[in-house]
Amino acid sequence: MSGPQEKGTFAALRGQLQDAATVFAGGPDALEGILLGMVDDVDRAVREPLEIFPVCHHSPASATAMARRLREKQPKVVYLELCEDMAPLLTELRNCRLPVAVQAFAGDVDGFPQDWAPLSVVAPITEASAEYQAIAYALDTPGVELVLVDRSADHVFQWDTGGEQTEEAAAEDTGPPAEAALHGEAVGVELGDLRPRFAELEEHLLRHGKVRHWSEWWHQYVEVPLGDSAADHDTYRQVMFLIGSLFRRLAPGDGARVCVDEDRERYMWTRMREHLASTGTDPADCLYVCGAFHAVSSVEEFGAHGTGTFAISPRTATTWQYGLIPSSHAAIEAQFGLAAGSVSIASTEWAKSLKRTRVRPYRLAGQAGTKKSSARKTSAAKARGTQAVVPAPESSAADRLSGFLRRPPVLDGLDEAELLGWSVDIVRAARRNGYLASTADAIAVFETSVLLAGMRDRAKPTPYDFQDAAVTCIEKDAVPGRRDVRRLVEIMMGGDRIGQVGYDALPPLARDVHDRLAPLGLKLQQRGVQRALLDMASRPELQACSDVLWMLRRLMPHGAARPIMGERRLGERSIQESWDLALGTHQRALIELGYEGVSIEQVLEQRLRRDAYAPQATTATVLAAVEDATLYLRSRRLADELGTHALKVLGTERSVDGAPEVLRRVRGLLAYYRTSEPVLPQWIESFVKTGYAHYCTLLPVAFRDEDATVGQVAAMLGFLFSMENLALSLGCDRAQLELAVAQSHPEEPSKTALLWAAQVQLGTLSRAELRGRCDALLDNPLVVPAYPRYLSGFVHALEPVPGLADVVVEAVSNAFGRLPDAVLLPWLPLLITTLRSGAAELAPLLIREAGRIFPGRLAALDAWIPPWRTPPAPPATRRTRSGGHDRRGAALLPAHPATCDAVAELLGCTQGWASADAPPPSGIGLLTAHPATCAAVADLLGCDGAWGTSGSSPSGAALTNRHPATAKALESLLTST
Repeated sequence: MSGPQEKGTFAALRGQLQDAATVFAGGPDALEGILLGMVDDVDRAVREPLEIFPVCHHSPASATAMARRLREKQPKVVYLELCEDMAPLLTELRNCRLPVAVQAFAGDVDGFPQDWAPLSVVAPITEASAEYQAIAYALDTPGVELVLVDRSADHVFQWDTGGEQTEEAAAEDTGPPAEAALHGEAVGVELGDLRPRFAELEEHLLRHGKVRHWSEWWHQYVEVPLGDSAADHDTYRQVMFLIGSLFRRLAPGDGARVCVDEDRERYMWTRMREHLASTGTDPADCLYVCGAFHAVSSVEEFGAHGTGTFAISPRTATTWQYGLIPSSHAAIEAQFGLAAGSVSIASTEWAKSLKRTRVRPYRLAGQAGTKKSSARKTSAAKARGTQAVVPAPESSAADRLSGFLRRPPVLDGLDEAELLGWSVDIVRAARRNGYLASTADAIAVFETSVLLAGMRDRAKPTPYDFQDAAVTCIEKDAVPGRRDVRRLVEIMMGGDRIGQVGYDALPPLARDVHDRLAPLGLKLQQRGVQRALLDMASRPELQACSDVLWMLRRLMPHGAARPIMGERRLGERSIQESWDLALGTHQRALIELGYEGVSIEQVLEQRLRRDAYAPQATTATVLAAVEDATLYLRSRRLADELGTHALKVLGTERSVDGAPEVLRRVRGLLAYYRTSEPVLPQWIESFVKTGYAHYCTLLPVAFRDEDATVGQVAAMLGFLFSMENLALSLGCDRAQLELAVAQSHPEEPSKTALLWAAQVQLGTLSRAELRGRCDALLDNPLVVPAYPRYLSGFVHALEPVPGLADVVVEAVSNAFGRLPDAVLLPWLPLLITTLRSGAAELAPLLIREAGRIFPGRLAALDAWIPPWRTPPAPPATRRTRSGGHDRRGAALLPAHPATCDAVAELLGCTQGWASADAPPPSGIGLLTAHPATCAAVADLLGCDGAWGTSGSSPSGAALTNRHPATAKALESLLTST
């Protein structure tokens, strides 16, 4: 380039770069344009009247430089690259222990595709970050305004949904499963995303820098030089501008991502110019904190006096909820693709930098998790701070890049002592974790760290060099404990710090949960599992805690509230319960519940309605919602409403996929209502009536349908047979079921056996005929390979027809008894797998029946005869009028006269014993001797005849002639007795 710029601040640097491009490229070409363009970007950013402060996310050097600059400049307005709609939450950071993440959450979307829901955006904040320093300064300094200028959470999904979601999903796979999942599936936004977008450039930097990953390169070649106390403000800014320009000009041609970046820059500068115009603030009194990539933007809107105009699109109608959720170093590393342990190392470097540079960082007043100093110490610090608050004179922005790039690294004198301390600490930690480490290992780690640093052309060993040396010297063939040496180094460097949202910063629902669980006497905000014991018999007030815990178990992830003892079913309540609670570990899930309502009852009701009225909801799903509404909310109103909806959903279903679940839930609800309600609800009566007709209609189709399993058809028959009495009382016709069974013609063996069982239940097929068909199957060698499938159908038939258990046992026993080993042994694995996969829940019923039939001792097995092989007993002969009496029962009476005499005395009978050869009394004589019985029967039959006198024909004879059927029945009853 030519003109006045060559005579500017960076004229010497331009000349050097132009000469270097000529030497390396052999003349003016694209390389010269890139190098000189980088200098132009730095010059333009430095000359901007609204001071731009470039940062890199979670960078200790950026945080240190930010704290130093804020104390020097004391700006009145701080513009921060963060979603503008997250501003109201920043004041709640003082109630949290960092790291935490600011979250925007939308459960119901309006303006986005429904399959995107729920939408979530998180912005993690750590203490060792420049953004936290700016926030703490602005919130705790009177007269300072903090303005967030980046796009809203709604615009994040409008502009860049696909790319960010894909990147974050890929990044989440690299982190530890527990800690890395603290952000869930949220899209991450960060201040200062600074990483090469040109894969070849990153690979080149890593190879020539002799490092393994980008975090190590950044620490070695940017963090360490910029973190030195000799690096002043101008040097820091120019170096960060240069790096941002380098990555920007070497970015790949991803048009969509470049457009999003430029739109964000236009958005931010438009917001800043609007604020300057509305408040009249002098740009010199402002500070713009943004990523180094955006600090060297080339859009027309750049600068306080930019010329372009950018129309900001309106937000959609989606309702967003905002809150703070706990974060962790591992979650940040996983979400943004950083190396494991890099954020923990950055936190350690931040603490070291503060001691070395003696920069006093900003912390929010009352910040949880920070050390509290004494009042005297605080007042002294305030006095020193007051003296240091004199604004520094604005420099002329001299060229600091040339000197920085030519300056050799300086070895810190404290490195040797620090490295010795690390070596001793890692050996001590390794011995505690089962490694056979000694003092010699500590010396070896120290020497190897220095050796590795020298091989990698480094002035001093970095934490990454030390980590490699420790693994090399201490790690053996096997890890003796849960942690390897690499993980021990990460823990020693600071470990994975996990943040916590304070009680005052929680949403109303989360605070309500903590208040309602206060009688348990546990510190529920602490991480880890805590055991809660509830004895409702001695402390009835704990019943309310039990209700809350069961609802939390229904709403929150597995492990947040896990019952150890006690259960909750329809019609059952435990008097003692034991729970494992981890609400502190799952604090994010509890906070996100607060976005859906103000109480867990409201959230549960909303979710039940959403599940029941979803387009893909089935009858089983709606009945599950009815059961949960009754079980957890005890809401008869909601249960009736959802039950009525289940009736509508049942009428629209044309498949039987959910028949087993429908049968199970309807049986449970019927049993509950029959024991707890005086009458059945109207909806469940209508459901049984409609379901009876519905399944009768689908039964023939299900028998022929190849997609319908035998278990589903058995569940249909179970519904029809078990609900038959109630359905018939409500007006259904049994002929529907008989016609449906008669029209069923299955081809699959298991369904054929199921049809036979249904015919037995209806009475159209006798048990003897069923046994004959089973014997015919065993006699046919062509059918024997398919016999296990017939048995599978018989086992499933125990659901609708449990009385066939003995027939199923007989069928299995006959197979084992009649089939030869050549057929039985190959067939046996198929039988076992068929029963296990298709009828595992019905096997206990089959086993109980087999235990009832078979002998209990092995010695009795040889002489045991199966009941189905025992010859039937001859039918008992009855005495007729002509003789042929069966005297076996009557012979007991004279053999044991005392019993008969006692009964006669009790009844008031004075007659004596008849002779042995005397004929038994006739029925007519008994009627005459006991007229009261006959009169009662006559009254019951509506006979108005009276008994005759002793001289006339007996009334019994007249009644006998008038009612021969009754007399015959009574005579038969009395004579048999």
